[in-house]
Amino acid sequence: MRDQDDGEQRDRVMRGDGTPAAPAPDPDAAPGPDPAPGPEPRRGRPRSAAAERAILDAVIALLEAGEPLAGLSIERIARTAGVGKATIYRRWTGKEELFVDVVRDMEPVDPPVSGTEGLADLRIMLESLRTRGLAQRSSVLLHNIFAQMKSHPKLWDEYFGTVIAPRRAAILAAVRRAVAAGELRDDLDVELMDDLFVGAVLVRTVHRPDAPLPDDLVDRIITTLLQGLAPAAGRV
Repeated sequence: MRDQDDGEQRDRVMRGDGTPAAPAPDPDAAPGPDPAPGPEPRRGRPRSAAAERAILDAVIALLEAGEPLAGLSIERIARTAGVGKATIYRRWTGKEELFVDVVRDMEPVDPPVSGTEGLADLRIMLESLRTRGLAQRSSVLLHNIFAQMKSHPKLWDEYFGTVIAPRRAAILAAVRRAVAAGELRDDLDVELMDDLFVGAVLVRTVHRPDAPLPDDLVDRIITTLLQGLAPAAGRV
């Protein structure tokens, strides 16, 4: 209790009449409720875009210097970024979540889609798969990160759950819209059709690293598959 009392005395400011003022505010304490209703409630300390950028850049710099993913610690990352560990933990629950954001930051940004079109949206997302494949081929660092991620199940599961699975769901939804719009046959397994579209791109980008990835690759894949998937002429 003595230490607490001394701390409280140090945090007090004396008014001009000699009476103690209220304790000085703690800069790290969560904000309390406003004394009167206002248009916008206080939400606590805002996230700093500059701090997030510094943290992501610190991880990339350490990886470029040859540090393996498994060897990076939150302490090392914080020290390199010039921030405290608490700053990192306010934004990411742990290394896996942080590393996934680092990879997403290095990859091409996912393009916007309408969410209402079928084949048009499908083409945009397949083209995004192709450009990400090009990025991995052109970036030794990105290629090495993916290779390391696959040897760390917890990290790969985080990437799959937060990045790959949502992308796959979005492509599957576009295939369903294409079926509903009459752009694809409605008597075939929708997930199988999805696998045929996505698989053709992944074989070229992942399983055949020496295969060319020309600008018209996605158009050629779609056209080729439509020759077997499009509705038959005059079909009732």
